[in-house]
Amino acid sequence: MAAVAHAILDAPGWARVGITAPSSCLREDAALELAKVIADVVGAPAGETIEAQTSLPL
Repeated sequence: MAAVAHAILDAPGWARVGITAPSSCLREDAALELAKVIADVVGAPAGETIEAQTSLPL
């Protein structure tokens, strides 16, 4: 449980805020990003760190 909580807190800020957005598209994108971060952390081998911040193309 602690790993999931830390994954949520370490997720990109836009995703944490985005799940409360009035737009359903933004909420869905944010929820998918949070799910990805959580799945990466839960599925990572013990001791391995995951970079939670995604890079944006310029």
